[in-house]
Amino acid sequence: MGKFIGHLCPGLYLFFYGLYQATVVFKAMIVNDSLLYPSCPPRNKGIWARLWKISYRGLLKMVTGSILMVYVVFCLDVMTLMDTKNALRFMYPKEWQHLTMFILLTLSGCADIMSKNLLPQRCVLLEKGTLALTFYVLLLLLTSHVQDSTGIELQTHRLLILVVFLLMLVLTIELWTPDTLHLRPIEAFLFLMMGSWLIQAGFILYKPVTGYPWQDDDIRDIMFITTFFCWHVMINALCLLGIYGISSLWHRCYGTSLKLLGSKEAPYHRSTVGSLYKLLQEVDPSEKDDQALLLSKNPS
Repeated sequence: MGKFIGHLCPGLYLFFYGLYQATVVFKAMIVNDSLLYPSCPPRNKGIWARLWKISYRGLLKMVTGSILMVYVVFCLDVMTLMDTKNALRFMYPKEWQHLTMFILLTLSGCADIMSKNLLPQRCVLLEKGTLALTFYVLLLLLTSHVQDSTGIELQTHRLLILVVFLLMLVLTIELWTPDTLHLRPIEAFLFLMMGSWLIQAGFILYKPVTGYPWQDDDIRDIMFITTFFCWHVMINALCLLGIYGISSLWHRCYGTSLKLLGSKEAPYHRSTVGSLYKLLQEVDPSEKDDQALLLSKNPS
């Protein structure tokens, strides 16, 4: 990943993944739907219902991770771990770290697909735990990744480590509250930040927009790195607000017609987790009294 493309491709993936996450979260918030067990559209029957249940998120992780692994392998002439001719010294340490990151991304996708499509019952803890573990390991790799960095590169990676650390905290909290809507916009925002900053880091380190390289010994350049990061924070926050506004407008324009369409169709599947409990809570008190009266009249 020590090239421009190596920063651009993972950055684009993370940014669009954050956009997807934000769209899903805001849709669930607006229509008061479950994030873990979303409603299946009423017209989805047969093969379409099965396609709806496929973990596209996990599939995308697997494909992206595999492509990036192939990219890292082709960047090296020979995938050699140790130099047998020079006192068994380790070779290409950063490239092996990049390969480890992409392997973790692929394994996270495998866990999503296994949980949603292969296990008898979906295991949300497996999905969330694998993703959280991925970012724990990513934080460790990035911390050692900057051991020989200085100046502009060091400051750029420090800010990236900050985003990864915050995202790791959010994912850890979600292990205990997987269906909490309040944390999901923060998660989507941090994915957007991580993606956009990786793209920015590629331009800063390898393809400066001005055509002149950044100077490690110029304090003004290092200060502007932090300024650019703050601009990314504001732009991504505005991006989230824009997605929420578009989602609200779409639901206001088309939500009513979709509800009418759903009422004419046969009832479609929705997870019963929590629904049965709410239904029991909403039983009319008079119905409870009638049931008690019938039970008292029934001979023992």
